Amino acid sequence: MILIGMYDSSYTRRVAIAMALYGLAFEHRAWSVGRDFDRIREYNPLGRAPTLVLDDGEVLTESSMMLDYLDDTVGPDRALMPATGRARRDAQRLVALATGAIDKAILIALERVFRPVEQHSQAWLTRCRLQVEGALGELEQACAARGDAPWLVGEAMTHADIAVACYTTHLREAIPLDLAPWPALRAHVDRCEAMDVFRSHY
Repeated sequence: MILIGMYDSSYTRRVAIAMALYGLAFEHRAWSVGRDFDRIREYNPLGRAPTLVLDDGEVLTESSMMLDYLDDTVGPDRALMPATGRARRDAQRLVALATGAIDKAILIALERVFRPVEQHSQAWLTRCRLQVEGALGELEQACAARGDAPWLVGEAMTHADIAVACYTTHLREAIPLDLAPWPALRAHVDRCEAMDVFRSHY
């Protein structure tokens, strides 16, 4: 398999970490959506990262679809998403909150990069920031509720842990954002980021 995209994309990084945890070999092409846009479009008409090219040539173009495929490939006993019930919904909820937060953080960063300061919409930036902080508040509660438990859902790492760590690290750097108001979330992210599998895909 070929995974296209740089690890400064938390979407790409999340997929790479899952593949490493599954022990699935892949070729990493660290192509930039800016510099290598045309090369990426040879595989993905959207020119987006991540893009995953399967061994038979099929192309997957959205990170959640890639993770669903990988979970299906390794089977329910090894999948990083709980198979059913409350645990699955809890993990999906946390992934959705983290995804929503990074999506809004990216919009904040793009506003700052592509518009002159005098054209910034402060109302828009304030709204996005409010949404980011709302999501982080919910993630803080989830992390705090787990106490000394190392993982957010159940007794093993899930996609929720990976998504929360990758996306929070990304938004912490992209805005940038001090995580001091969310100490339980910060502790969880730092614990994940200290793991070899996270450090080797950064």
